[in-house]
Amino acid sequence: MNDAVRHTVHTAGRTVAFSAATVAAALAALLVFPQFFLRSFAFAGVGVLVVAAVSALIVMPALLGVLGHRVNSGRLSWAKSERPDARGSMWGRLAGTAMRRPALTALPVLLVLLLAASPLLGVSFGTSDERVLPEDAESRQVATALRENFGGNDAAAINIVIDRPVAAGPLGSYASELSGLKGVVRVAASTGDYVGGRPAAAGSGNAALGRPDAQRINVVSSLAPKSDEAQALVEQVRSVTAPAAESHRLVGGRDAELVDSKDSIASRLPLAVGLVALTTFLLLFLFTGSVVQPLRALVLNMVSLGAAVGVMTWIFQDGHLASLLGFTPQPMDTSMTVLMFCIAFGLSMDYEVFVLSRIKELHDQGEGTESAVVNGLGHTGRIVSAAACLLAVSFFAFGTAKVSFMQMFGLGSALAILIDAVAVRGILVPAAMRLLGRSAWYAPGLMRRFHGRFGLSESGPAPAPGSVARVPHAMDSTQV
Repeated sequence: MNDAVRHTVHTAGRTVAFSAATVAAALAALLVFPQFFLRSFAFAGVGVLVVAAVSALIVMPALLGVLGHRVNSGRLSWAKSERPDARGSMWGRLAGTAMRRPALTALPVLLVLLLAASPLLGVSFGTSDERVLPEDAESRQVATALRENFGGNDAAAINIVIDRPVAAGPLGSYASELSGLKGVVRVAASTGDYVGGRPAAAGSGNAALGRPDAQRINVVSSLAPKSDEAQALVEQVRSVTAPAAESHRLVGGRDAELVDSKDSIASRLPLAVGLVALTTFLLLFLFTGSVVQPLRALVLNMVSLGAAVGVMTWIFQDGHLASLLGFTPQPMDTSMTVLMFCIAFGLSMDYEVFVLSRIKELHDQGEGTESAVVNGLGHTGRIVSAAACLLAVSFFAFGTAKVSFMQMFGLGSALAILIDAVAVRGILVPAAMRLLGRSAWYAPGLMRRFHGRFGLSESGPAPAPGSVARVPHAMDSTQV
């Protein structure tokens, strides 16, 4: 028993480490965004992965050593004790078909995935508001009544703060100019209310909006909150010259928060995507010694994730299935979409490392690319599909939530996992490996020497043919 545990950790330990590292790299990309919501998921996710990896590499072997052969106690009488032939399994036959006819099997799958991703051409992003709640929620009903039945919603007003003393004349001129902007119902300042570019009526004004060292101005509009027009109004308000020289004018409110949130995520998104791509490429290169395999993995993962996010756009933004799921269509939630992308990307790379480790192991033992792919997927396909189903069920549970962005996150993550486990691993990977042929393992001479020196590989004698198939099972039960 001790030899079996030692051998399992010796051969599968590298896969566990690389699998955890790839998922951690995807989650760590969330740290580049300023939103604490996203950063907290990065810290929590990476922490969970570290605990899981340490448990798989240290705690579980120790427990197995203590249990010894008693670990097999309580075996069910109907459970099969022998593994089926890899080529004869469903996943082996599917991989074999994809390898024999790569274009015929891969092109229809690619077309379906690209069609599923097509709603992304019209995607728009926003932040959550009361519409994510069910229609019978009292807070949503109040917000809807304020928006539809009153001339301007004070709760959704654009708030302006000027951190300098401002004379009444310049402040009134500034408020008058703001009230003349398209869509503005009224502007409230300490000097009075303004409508249509002029003072509404004579009066003492709103004293609570003014202080000796600062001024506050409320811009109330008739525009739908979070709409494109409301966001454009924020930009127009910010373009109006401040009334006090050298003043630090601050523009806030719900629509301003949306504009700033989208800008902050959009400005950091290229960096996050670049870091994910770079770290994934480096890890997979160190894992395989090939520069083609990381590129192939990134391309296929982007296709599957694009399809999943496209379907979520079709459902939650365009409004299909709204009556069935009980939500109000609105733009995709920016933060939840980024979070779903990183989590789904990390999990798909987890499966990529798991499947690729088996294929590379067989290839290093002398099997050709076609044989290694078919046997590798034949041995690992059942575990990958079972793990994907378990995770998908967990994420599908979010679909029962009453908050629409939680539904989107759960259904989107589950769909991405299933697409990756079935369409990508079962069809696109073997088809791509067949089309690439020997070039799938290509690396320039300099990088081959680098991998020979710094890459991690399983050393020692090759395991017996009968024991190789058991290694991934012992590993994946901890990593999933």
